[in-house]
Amino acid sequence: MQFIEAKDAKIPAIGLGTWELRGRTCTRLVEQALRLGYRHIDTAQAYENEREVGEGLRLSGIPRSEVFVTTKVWTSHFAPHDLQRSARESLNKLRLTEVDLLLLHWPNPRVPLSETLDALAHVRKLGLTKHIGISNFTVALMEEAVDKCPAPLICNQVEYHPYLDQTKVLEACRQHDMALVAYSPIAKGRVRKDEVLARIGRAHGKSAAQVCLRWLVQQQVSAIPRTSRLERLSENIEIFDFELSEAEMAEVSALGRSDGRITDFGFSPKWD
Repeated sequence: MQFIEAKDAKIPAIGLGTWELRGRTCTRLVEQALRLGYRHIDTAQAYENEREVGEGLRLSGIPRSEVFVTTKVWTSHFAPHDLQRSARESLNKLRLTEVDLLLLHWPNPRVPLSETLDALAHVRKLGLTKHIGISNFTVALMEEAVDKCPAPLICNQVEYHPYLDQTKVLEACRQHDMALVAYSPIAKGRVRKDEVLARIGRAHGKSAAQVCLRWLVQQQVSAIPRTSRLERLSENIEIFDFELSEAEMAEVSALGRSDGRITDFGFSPKWD
């Protein structure tokens, strides 16, 4: 497994996203992913599956110290006391003493960002998480967060796949020695029907989805594809035995378009 390094953190380059995974299916997929070699599991309070993720981690038999676990605080818990209480609730559900990374799930303009970041840094100081970061922050919000946070932020987790140009966010992350973690990295399965990605894949004996994930990893981006199918778990992690050429990287990047975003809500920030 390759790692993406940011400040003093080492984030496994491929992880399992668990959004929409529930119940026994979630537990089974987390357990199986870890047995296949995954060492990065991503969950969130809003996914309502932290308990099942923790169960899968225990059933896998993989030592806790070898697995990078991320969860996220929902926006309704951004007031300082709420944030600390909800972080403890997440740990109780996961049955862990700490997570590796705790993120602010989305920006929340109704709570002063400096107050939320102070609380997030305090949770880290208490030992409830090794690292802290942000998710779905624009470049401007990211700059503000870096400026106001009393502790190092190690990543910004955002939607990123070939159809969504995230050059600005990626460059801002690099300037601040932060990792970019990509959710929906295979565009919720849309890449599987892409002729350009399929053609590049054929040249390497790989699938369109594997080309897409390899494209991200070669940019030093950590990708957390979600799947509910066990056979896809193996496919998504088998991307470390080939390399895309500069021309192929450019061809994949050229698929980006202005309307490529998939995840967008009424409460979303004004995107870059």
